[in-house]
Parts: sequence; C-alpha cells; structure tokens
Amino acid sequence: MSDEIVALLREMLLLPAETEWIEFKEAKQNYNFEKIGKYFCALSNEANLKDISAGWLVFGVTDRPPREIVGTQYRLTPPGLDRLKEEIALHTNHGMTFSEIHELNVDGKRVILFEIPPATRGIPTTWNENAYGRTHESLGTLSLHEIEKIRAQAPQNDWSAKVCKDASFADLDPEAIASARQKYKEKHQDLADEVDGWDDASFLTRARVCIQGKITNAAVVLLGRSEAAHLISPAIAQITWVLRDADEIEVDYAHFGVPFLLAVDRVFEKIRNLTIRHISDETLFPFETTQYDPWVIREALHNCIAHQDYHRSARITVTERPGSLMFTNRGEFIPGTVQSALERDMPPDLYRNPFLARAMVELNMIDTIGSGIKRMFVKQRDRYFPMPDYDLTEAGLVRVTIPGRLINEKYTRMLIRRKDLTLMDVIALDKVQKGYSTTPEERKLLRDKKLIEGRHPHIFVSASVAAETDTRADYIKKRSFDKGHFKDMVVSYLKEFHQADRDEIDTLLLNKVSDALTHEQKRLFVKNLLQEMRKEGTIETAGSKTYKAKWVLTETGGGKRS
Repeated sequence: MSDEIVALLREMLLLPAETEWIEFKEAKQNYNFEKIGKYFCALSNEANLKDISAGWLVFGVTDRPPREIVGTQYRLTPPGLDRLKEEIALHTNHGMTFSEIHELNVDGKRVILFEIPPATRGIPTTWNENAYGRTHESLGTLSLHEIEKIRAQAPQNDWSAKVCKDASFADLDPEAIASARQKYKEKHQDLADEVDGWDDASFLTRARVCIQGKITNAAVVLLGRSEAAHLISPAIAQITWVLRDADEIEVDYAHFGVPFLLAVDRVFEKIRNLTIRHISDETLFPFETTQYDPWVIREALHNCIAHQDYHRSARITVTERPGSLMFTNRGEFIPGTVQSALERDMPPDLYRNPFLARAMVELNMIDTIGSGIKRMFVKQRDRYFPMPDYDLTEAGLVRVTIPGRLINEKYTRMLIRRKDLTLMDVIALDKVQKGYSTTPEERKLLRDKKLIEGRHPHIFVSASVAAETDTRADYIKKRSFDKGHFKDMVVSYLKEFHQADRDEIDTLLLNKVSDALTHEQKRLFVKNLLQEMRKEGTIETAGSKTYKAKWVLTETGGGKRS
C-alpha cells in the first residue's frame, strides 16, 4: 500500500499548481493545529464539490513549483500522530476525521499524507461550526453558493420511497388511516369536503404516502399494522421510551411500534409532563405551566422519525430524566450545525428520507418550510426555559435534550428586561451559563454587549449580569484573584509552618482558584504558580528524592537559614 501512496505522491508533485483538493505544506514540528482543522474542512468540501474520492493535505513538500520533498518534523516524538484523528474529530460536525494518515519515507525524508474524506452528500463539512473552502490556492469561507450546492445533493437511495412488494392495504391500520384523513383535512382545508369520498388507495396516493396505489416503506412506518413491521425488515420502526431516576437507574420503559402516526401520541401520554408554578416580571401573580411544551415534544419526535436512518436497524429512543427529555435517532444531522439550522429555514427536500418527509408534511406532522428547530428554541425562550441541547459529538447519532426546569428566575427576568437581546444572544449566553463551549463569533457577540468576561476557554457571565441575576458570589468564584494574591498565601503559609508538600499547598489553594476551571486545570494553575515562584527566587524545594519534596522559603523570600 505504501508503494501506491508514494506513486500517488509523485503524481501530485507533477501537477502544475495546487488544486482545490490538494494542499502542500513544509510543516514544522509545531504547525498550527487550527490551520490543519481549517484545511481538513476546506479539502473535504472541495473533494465533494469536485466529486473526488478524497482530499489531500501533504506535509514535507514545498508549496510552490517546482515542488521539492524537504521532509517534516511534525509530531515526530510520541504520541506523534496517534491522537490526531481523535483531536480533529472533536471539532468537526458529526465527528469527521481523516480516512487515513500515511507516514512515508521518501528519498530518505519523512512525508505525511493526510487522506481526507469528501463531505457527506447534502451536509457541508464544518470546523468549529464554520464551513471552509478553497479558491484556487486560497483558504477561505465556503461560499453560500457552494454550501447550497452541497446541501441540494439528494440522497442516493431513498429507502422510504421503495415499494413493499408483498404488502397490501390489509397491512395498514384502519385507525391510523382514519387519523391520516383527519390530519390531511387540517392541512388541506380546501379539499376537506372531497377527502371522505376517496377510497384508501386514492387518498394515500394523493397524500403521497403510497405510489400509484402501491404500499411503500413510508406507508408501513406511518400507517402499518403492528404485525406488518416485518415487511420492512431488516429495518426497525420502533420508538422506545425509558424513564430514569436521578441516579440513572431505569425505572420504567415501553416500546411502541408501527403505526408511527399513532405511536407519537402514545409516547406523549407516557411522559410525565408535570405542572410547575412560575412568576415573571409581567405579573404579580404566579402562573402555572407544564414542564414541556406539547408542540416541542411532538416536533422533536417527528424530526426523529423523518431523519432516522432506517438502514441502521436501530430504535428511536426517548429518555425521560428528572427535569429533561432526550430524543435520540440514528443518522447525520442534515443541516450540518445547529447554527446553520437556526440562521436559515431549511428547504423541505433536505431530509434523509424525502418521500417519508413529504408524506409527513401532507399529513400535517411537520412544517413545509422546515423551520421546526428554530421554533423549538423560540418556544423554550418564550416559556423562560433553558435552550434545547443538541449533542452531535458521536458520528451518525443525534441527541436532542429538552430541559424541563426553569432558568434562575432573576436571570430570566434579566432576559425579559433586556429587549436588545436577540435569540442568538440568548442561545450563546445559555451556553455560557451551562459551561458549554462557544464559538469566537458567539463570544464577540456577548463581549460587545458586556455579557461575559474572562479569556477563552474560561469565560463566565459578566459582573453586570451577575448583579442583575443575584449571582455575585458565583461571579467572584469564577473570576478568582490575581496571581499575587495566591503567592502571598503561599508565603504566609511557609512563614507560619516553614515547609509544605504539594498536597498541602493544593489543600490551601485549590478551593480558592477560579471555579471556571476544571479540577485538573486548577492543579496545573497551582503547579505553574509554584514554578514561577521558584524562578523568582521566592521558594525552593528541600529534601531528598527518597521522600516527598517540600517547598520552603528562600532566604530572599523571607525564610531563615539554619
């Protein structure tokens, strides 16, 4: 295989100029990781647009003709390239990463060829939620035209449109068909008087559930009798509801099969949608509301049905926990990122199962303009609840969590008073409140409105937000003190007790370091602080290697020589 890659490299070197899908770099040992990520994204998108099997990022070759193999020291020492695939996957949509990393010795020099998969059909590849592309040799943002070109790529095979050869109308559930007629009337009120006069074959063909009177996979999924589920095997059409307690112990569960048109309501009945009381600034009296908006529950579940990859033979799951609902389906997230879904209304043909999606539109289950995701966020905000959480970290899996607990009421009132805050502002601030990562654009947005402080990745709500929301103590904990304060604490401790090992100093400082840091980050902060004090000549270590080293003050730092 290495001989074939070497031959491919030599062919690349003969190209008159870099193409949109090949990039050469000399790449020193500390080559910028962010640039690698942007090139990964750009070359992936260009490989898709050029219908090429892979994009290539090549290290160890000059980037101007005549190209010369000069070798690279990039990640030469352990762990070397071993972790790079995983590191890249953490920042791309759907966890995309290199198909292969080829490390070669060519003419006695080390060359690395990063093989990059083309963007998935219909889904532009993104790096930190931004789509990149190339114009000749220049790296830049992927143009809107190119984004639309990738998004418009239809799925190669629409499983939902395939006809079930052995199925007949006897395999469809009469109650589901009756419900489908009613929903169709709601969608097409101008045809309401005619619908009852159509036979089942005519109605289901007009509703785009069947094709010329023939039963499709979509028809079985939406309207099939429970015993007809085998007709779409090995695909599985099943929704599983699981109830877990605060300790993640499974308390109850239930499975719901076809027809999905009726199963959605049966799942909804299982969910414990408790009533809670809430007070807003708009009234002196509390009002009652349910934990979850019924429309949001149904929209989340309908999205799972429309976007499920039925080839995976997996169930759709609804996991109920105290204060949240999580909806899980198999398949890539078609919009690519949540940001792109919120910023624009997705056309109706951008579904994994176009035929099934069109049928669901006709039966008034999903919106024609495809704006359901944005509407879910708006409804959560209007009810003063935290924003939905989309977890796209695992490739081929979408998890959507709907919080069912109120944001701190003072924080909510601040949002109500701040009429200048857009939905995108609130979503970005919601991420900060939850401790989630944010994009550079989101952080700039929040800084411009003086809503956050700190340096990435340790950002937190600003003093003004803390004052308005009565979270001043939490603000101070996250802001922490300057280094001088901690150094004075170490000096005072050593003056009093003469010496201290690392564990003792951790006990002294860790609970006072910014709560914006993780435990490991706090320990690293203390380690760096001690090393800085040693370089300044304030403290030094004493004791042999046999025993745990002790920190003591130097003579110039205030210590006494024996």
